[in-house]
Amino acid sequence: MRTTLDIDDSLLMQAKSFAANEHTSLTRLIEESLSLRLHAGQTATTSEMRRTLPIYAGRGGLQATIHNTLSQRALLDAADEMDGRR
Repeated sequence: MRTTLDIDDSLLMQAKSFAANEHTSLTRLIEESLSLRLHAGQTATTSEMRRTLPIYAGRGGLQATIHNTLSQRALLDAADEMDGRR
């Protein structure tokens, strides 16, 4: 497919020189560049979706003195007691 692009003159000269050094055409260089850029955008989105959750590998857990784990007050009291022991 043919299209017209407005490209900065110095950028175009650099691209033509680079293409010549690589023994390829300007068209092929532009196609490869667009493909890499588009693929990089998709990869970033995919990697963002696949973030791993941190895993706590420390010791501890709920204290035996906490009888009602659904009570916020009981959990806060236990946390205050642990702060005093450190």
